Amino acid sequence: QVPVVESGGGSVKSGGSLSLSCRGSGYNYTSGCAGWFRQAPGNERELVATISRLGTAIYAESVKGRLTISQDYPTNTRYLQLDSLEPDETAMYYCAGDLDRRNVCSHTVSSFGYWGLGTQVTVSS
Repeated sequence: QVPVVESGGGSVKSGGSLSLSCRGSGYNYTSGCAGWFRQAPGNERELVATISRLGTAIYAESVKGRLTISQDYPTNTRYLQLDSLEPDETAMYYCAGDLDRRNVCSHTVSSFGYWGLGTQVTVSS
């Protein structure tokens, strides 16, 4: 069973927006930390943002001002919207979760124990 289920992604034109939803499956995803990461071919997986159960967010410098995150506790789902996308943001985007209940989450890949399968986002010029 995949602990975090992603939906959204796909093909977007330069300047467009990405909407991703991440739903916990089999555990209380919204009671702990969550992260979004992306990985382009040949690159390491990199942080997009994290958010704590109380809503404290950390953003990668490259996405500040373009990102909106929200949480829906009854449906165990979190949402991310990234605006003004550029072609170099083409990557596989991953949702991650963890049972960490701190108000400021870690921003490293190794800190997250639950992962989705990823969804491809392709930004065309």
